[in-house]
Amino acid sequence: MTDHTNAPTFAQTPRIKKRNAAEKRFKGYGLTAIAIALTMLVILMGTILTRGVGAYTQTFVTLNVDLLESKLDKAGTRDPEAIAKVTTFGYSPLLKAAMDRVVAEHNIDTGLKSGDMAKILSKSAVSQLRDLVLSDVSQIGTTVKVKFLANSWIDGYLKGRVTRDSIENNKNVSSAQLDFVDALRAVGVVEKKFNPDFIFGADASDQRPEAAGMGVAMAGSFFMMLVVLFLSVPIGVAASIYLEEFAPKNWITDVIEVNISNLAAVPSIVFGILGLAVFINYMHLPQSAPLVGGLVLTLMTLPTIIISTRAALKAVPPSIRDAALGLGASKMQTIFHHVLPLAAPGILTGTIIGLAQALGETAPLLLIGMIGYIATNMPDGVSAGLFDPNSAMPAQIYEWAKRADPAFYERAWGGIIILLVFLISMNLLAIWLRRKFERRW
Repeated sequence: MTDHTNAPTFAQTPRIKKRNAAEKRFKGYGLTAIAIALTMLVILMGTILTRGVGAYTQTFVTLNVDLLESKLDKAGTRDPEAIAKVTTFGYSPLLKAAMDRVVAEHNIDTGLKSGDMAKILSKSAVSQLRDLVLSDVSQIGTTVKVKFLANSWIDGYLKGRVTRDSIENNKNVSSAQLDFVDALRAVGVVEKKFNPDFIFGADASDQRPEAAGMGVAMAGSFFMMLVVLFLSVPIGVAASIYLEEFAPKNWITDVIEVNISNLAAVPSIVFGILGLAVFINYMHLPQSAPLVGGLVLTLMTLPTIIISTRAALKAVPPSIRDAALGLGASKMQTIFHHVLPLAAPGILTGTIIGLAQALGETAPLLLIGMIGYIATNMPDGVSAGLFDPNSAMPAQIYEWAKRADPAFYERAWGGIIILLVFLISMNLLAIWLRRKFERRW
């Protein structure tokens, strides 16, 4: 009898050693790939945050403005119609006088003239002051304390985007004005604060980047998503149920399935061309309207919803159908009472991912004109929200990114943060819905 207690239970041959080494290398390649992907993600998110977080703060200049009756209401009648005839040019001297008052009160030594000192303010300052007066004409004859936006160059200086070396040949700002801003900042007249108007405000012209906001574009995206939700979901789910559960398996349904799969891979700009040709040129729907954008994105989202819904329906075991039919349920009752509830998590997940994809699309919106419109007014109702010209978040970001002023570039990064928050929230919602309604069998 041979004693095998000290013999090796398994002897590794050179071939086995080579195979084990290859397996370890493959695992190393996988871990390396994951590490590279995570590193790139961290770099991307870090870049977006560092470049975009500045858009959420803004430089403000607080001034005590004398609303002189001699300038705004010479007749002394306080008639709003008569006061409204005073243009923004009539308010400029009031801002210059307010600057002179600050210099005198704080004994600031500057060689700037009143007009040059007032140029540190945004070009929207006179309009802001005029709107303040027209909102309550009884303020005329008093002194009001108002916070004005500083212009984008002054704001960039306090954020480190603009330096004294970079403005040597710049006609928009001078070193003397930066010295003046430093003096005002020391006495608390100029300060950098959180700017909610960037999130809730409207876009502005090329001359007023400091006043630009995402609010109206967010409203445009909201109304577009309403159109997509109320059209793509019922149509996509109904088409999926018919193709998967009721349609006969023949060459016609094969052609339909192949075309749906091909449409899911079509570049989004093709859907923009289709929307331009059909909805605007043929049907004469309003250009730049969220309704048109929603119809175009519906066409683009339908293949994604149909494919994901069919996959969810296929995942339901055939035994569920057989059991329901065996107990006397009709085909319709089987589908709606048993199959759809079990497929709901997959359907919801696919739908939300499709909507998130549509929310971030830019190319289709370029062709229907949603970048050629400056969204300055918030829609005052559902009808206006659907039919009035507007922009959308990705289109607004694209528009800011191609403008010349560096302040718009900063706002583009800030807009990307808002868009990412929406996209991440929608994906988290999809994950939560899947786990909440998921049933195991």
